[in-house]
Amino acid sequence: MNRQRSSPIWYLPLLLGTIVMIFPLWWMITLSLETEANASAALTRGQALLTVPSDPQWGNYGEAIRRVGTTEWWGFLDALANSIVVTTLVLVATILSSSLVGFAFARIRFRGNRILFLLMLATMMLPAQVTMIPLFLLFRSLGWVDTLLPLIVPAFFGSAFFIFMYRQFISQVPESLIEAAKIDGYGWLGAWWRIVLPMCKPVTAITAVFTFIFVWNDFMTPLIYLHSEDQATLAVALNSFRNQFNGIKDVHLLMALSVVTMIPCIILFFAAQKHFIEGLGKGAVKG
Repeated sequence: MNRQRSSPIWYLPLLLGTIVMIFPLWWMITLSLETEANASAALTRGQALLTVPSDPQWGNYGEAIRRVGTTEWWGFLDALANSIVVTTLVLVATILSSSLVGFAFARIRFRGNRILFLLMLATMMLPAQVTMIPLFLLFRSLGWVDTLLPLIVPAFFGSAFFIFMYRQFISQVPESLIEAAKIDGYGWLGAWWRIVLPMCKPVTAITAVFTFIFVWNDFMTPLIYLHSEDQATLAVALNSFRNQFNGIKDVHLLMALSVVTMIPCIILFFAAQKHFIEGLGKGAVKG
């Protein structure tokens, strides 16, 4: 049976799935390196570019970046800086708040613990569209519209999905470690910061990757709250570029800018791949 499973035919579905998943990325990169005429013709006819352009137009990337915004390079740099600030703060806030609340649900015994935990899980069933208008009215009353605060502040209250993950993970941490921390003079916050949080690396890695990808590529939330060009994130700037140069004419530049926007996500994938495998292989707690 082992010989049958090692047969190349078992890898054929994986190979086909890999091709299907990689093809859109390959097509985008290929179009970004084409001339304006070739890219427009390929898009008009629905032609798939399966080969690398004979004369790659690497200057398309610089040209696309220069066209973002109204002030040459500064438009792209402003959007990049805003995306970095928002993503970094949301990432840190989500990890700290979700792990802290998950620790409280897992280790602190208080009246109503289970009911509050179930209510928190119930919020995962609410679509984002249900709370979109109330949140906008709230942030508008606070004067936060056209600032980065509506994108950052909610992360400090945790995420129900990640709180659930941390709670399930921390529940498997031996109680003796928490008691030892109390004997050493640490309170609940000290035990969370010095004992529990360092042990949650697998969950923290998953939380960081999911949060980064979602916030970095988020388009709807910045579109709702950010109205000024200097406050725009990369996703909004990319959409503005599409509207400004509409049609098939500048598709090669649009694809080039899309590739530039995806680079941090690709780097994060390769950097976090090892942690994902280690987290799945080692389990929750080391012996």
